[in-house]
Amino acid sequence: MSAPLDQLPPGYRVGNWEVGERIASGGWGTVYEGRPAGPRDSQPGAGSGDGQEEVVALKFLPTAGLAPRQARALVETARRESEFGRRARHPRLIRMLDSVVLSEPGDPVLDGSVVLVMERAGHSLRRFLEQDGPGPTELEKSRLLTEICEGLVHLHGINWVHGDLKPDNVLIMADGSARLSDFGLAVELDGTHGTHGYMPPLGTLDYLPPERWRAPLGERGVQVRPSNDIWALGIVIHQMFADGTSPFPGATPMARGAAVQEYGEGRAPLRLDNAVPLFWRELAADCLAPTHAERAVHTAESLLARMRTASVPTVSPVPRSGERRKTLFGVAVAAALCGVAAAGWTYAAGGDRTEGRDAAEPAGRIAVYNVVKLCRDRAEDRLPACSLGLAVDPARPYTVENVVATRVWHDDVLSVDCHLPRGTAVTDETGIRSARWFRVRLPDEEPSRTAWLPAVRTQDHPVLPECS
Repeated sequence: MSAPLDQLPPGYRVGNWEVGERIASGGWGTVYEGRPAGPRDSQPGAGSGDGQEEVVALKFLPTAGLAPRQARALVETARRESEFGRRARHPRLIRMLDSVVLSEPGDPVLDGSVVLVMERAGHSLRRFLEQDGPGPTELEKSRLLTEICEGLVHLHGINWVHGDLKPDNVLIMADGSARLSDFGLAVELDGTHGTHGYMPPLGTLDYLPPERWRAPLGERGVQVRPSNDIWALGIVIHQMFADGTSPFPGATPMARGAAVQEYGEGRAPLRLDNAVPLFWRELAADCLAPTHAERAVHTAESLLARMRTASVPTVSPVPRSGERRKTLFGVAVAAALCGVAAAGWTYAAGGDRTEGRDAAEPAGRIAVYNVVKLCRDRAEDRLPACSLGLAVDPARPYTVENVVATRVWHDDVLSVDCHLPRGTAVTDETGIRSARWFRVRLPDEEPSRTAWLPAVRTQDHPVLPECS
């Protein structure tokens, strides 16, 4: 007598793994916990070196009831997913360990089923968002979205498209970090200069961009590009802050799909929930640009750069008499992020204090430029989400750990005394990349206090001496 896939007996063996408790079930299959069935050195991917038993997830994909061609396609998809998972190793991708095709002639349910052996996660992002009790904080949501984007940057950087990004396919690990999973629809780009690939006409309706709804089906499937993942990321961003709801109205996926097409054809505006914070609303709107061409300028890399530079916490702007409002970090926050004593904002080349430095007038002035249109239009408002960071050290990564406390906004004019042509390369939100930096004087600070502005944050090109 055959056992349903969601009622496998404990101890059932799949390769070198034993089935444990059931983790989840759905229309696509069933996931169980798996533990080593033999010595650790015989396990695929085993050997963490910490002396603890490795626990994995066993994802059962049944082929029973499928036509032979469908069954072969499922086996091939699982093989590709397993192979891709082993090749595309990255901290933001779930680790694939093995794939097994079951041979159980006496059990028509199990016979021919495909089992993917993968790293064990705590739960999915979907469950994380739907959990009872206090939900995740805005900081947690921002961190998870940044980690999701890190995974996309890696995928797109090796010329792959995920093809089915959604909260169900983002797994939360035991340490709280996010990893992308379910690469059964992942596609390698093979068009001119690696611009597109082809996949079966599959995918989750709520995450398909407008062009996919009317994409022609050819012999190789439908065309897919990295901008498909960017659209899905925009939906995930909205769901993260809007209680899991889509920005497109409708009671069913098909109804929401019709709303997507209306928007894509210019017959309906994009309406984002006010619960989405301003910065993330702007980012989601860019991800959800109605056409591939408009969306393509917002690469995963440029979006990640925006997420990282905007992840520095700020306090509300405080008006100052006789001048535009300026927003600063709290001193304690600045000290924690930048690793300096609260008493001394003494940033110069490499983060050192320039004691005894000549305080003569600098070589020139440059205006800060923000490529985000909303931030340019509302520069006078000094919106915290539109502030830009000045670096402590241009040779280090341009992250929250390497910025000074003072923030700047579009149209701020800074005194500049020299430039560094070869620092850490920085990519702006439109994909423009430069390794040039300008050493600037901190606004309203002593002349000896300087920081670094990446060249992509200004449109000025002054003639300056090279920094020594």
